[in-house]
Amino acid sequence: MKPRVTRFIRGRGMDEVRPTSGAQAHGLVPLFPPGLQAIYGECRRLYPEQANPLQVTAIVKYWLGGPDPLDYISMYRNVGCPAQDVQEHWHYVSFGLSDLYGDNRVHEFTGPDGPSGFGFELTFRLKREVGETAPPTWPAELMQGLARYVFQSENTFCSGDHVSWHSPLDNSESRIQHMLLTEDPQMQPIQTPFGTVSFLQIVGVCTEELQAAQQWNGQGILELMRGVRVAGGPWLITDMRRGETIFEIDPQLQQERVDQGIETEGSNLSGVSAKCVWDDLSRPPEDEEDSRSICIGSQPRRLSDKDTEQIRETLRKGLEFNSKAALPPINSQKQSHERPQSRKDSLESESSAAIVPHELVRTRQLESVHLKFNQESGTLLPLCLRGRLLHGRHFTYKSINGDTAITFVSTGVEGAFATEEHPYAAHGPWLQILLTEEFVEQMQLPKEYSWPEKKLKISVLPDSVFDNPLQ
Repeated sequence: MKPRVTRFIRGRGMDEVRPTSGAQAHGLVPLFPPGLQAIYGECRRLYPEQANPLQVTAIVKYWLGGPDPLDYISMYRNVGCPAQDVQEHWHYVSFGLSDLYGDNRVHEFTGPDGPSGFGFELTFRLKREVGETAPPTWPAELMQGLARYVFQSENTFCSGDHVSWHSPLDNSESRIQHMLLTEDPQMQPIQTPFGTVSFLQIVGVCTEELQAAQQWNGQGILELMRGVRVAGGPWLITDMRRGETIFEIDPQLQQERVDQGIETEGSNLSGVSAKCVWDDLSRPPEDEEDSRSICIGSQPRRLSDKDTEQIRETLRKGLEFNSKAALPPINSQKQSHERPQSRKDSLESESSAAIVPHELVRTRQLESVHLKFNQESGTLLPLCLRGRLLHGRHFTYKSINGDTAITFVSTGVEGAFATEEHPYAAHGPWLQILLTEEFVEQMQLPKEYSWPEKKLKISVLPDSVFDNPLQ
């Protein structure tokens, strides 16, 4: 992660803020932006004695062409809560994912009733080290990195989401290399003149904890961490010097709860960005004109806006707890021309029915397919099978190198274009694979790995092979 040019500034005290009304009601620019004022008000409620907190800001604002979307990151000293065994820490709060200004310089102003901007701001709680008199500034760059992802992808975060970072969050040798997201335990959602804003807290986790969250769900792992003081405690404070995972601290109890959760609840992870491709083996490779073909080796056909929207909706639905598994319908209604589609429509539940199809793409039934995943993506296949399909859900791999997408569906998923009669079906470069519960049980094992040049072969076999060695 390359460092960016930032600087410390002292925040403006709330005593200096003059009340303002509405956005630009009469064409006047408010002295103090109302969206900014609303977030400062919530911070002032928690920290009345810290009216002028240290802040980190990019020298050039995002709306002036700068690289960092967050205008400010405020840093507060939190004394913790001895009654709840909450230790002292630094509390970071972002400004910029929500609409601070209401004049369309960054976010489209859509009124006060919906979300403001992306609808949330990020927070982070970092353990204060003994003798530390000023907050470290590296969390500010971490928050800017997450904000850049949100602005560039237009994907929002929700409580329970995970972020695979694959690097120590502070660029040290720490085991804390990934993140989970949860509601901030102290900051309450606020209503601003430009919409609602909630506060999502970043929680640093180890690789083993991230994997458990993927296989089960983020909320379950966060709840386990709340019960372990050194792993975060009730307020989920990140300690970059933590050297043990929750499974090493309490191996039997924690792993048992995760295994039980996966078995009874399945996983709430509905998809990932991945390195993956698929080939249609139903046709000769030289038959380039066959309508069933999809070019993977050369230039991949692009997903239509409609297909992209459906995949986004697929991933969004998978994050809802206790919701009936369903895919968005292929046949969508036409969008009303009364207003342009806003950025956030792609994340709303009715979005898939509001997209105008730019072309008619025929759904193709395939006889044989070859799926290819890189190693990291392949490790999620057990999650896909055990944590999703066996619970009547779906799981999507969306390629990061092109517009290819692969969605595995079970027979309990409504709206899929893959059926039991035709389990392999494609809509443009979007492939769906329907696997019955019986087939999933069969395909988990055996597995065989072979390296002929090294004369080595490894087989992973069912327990029955070892239980009955003579059979």
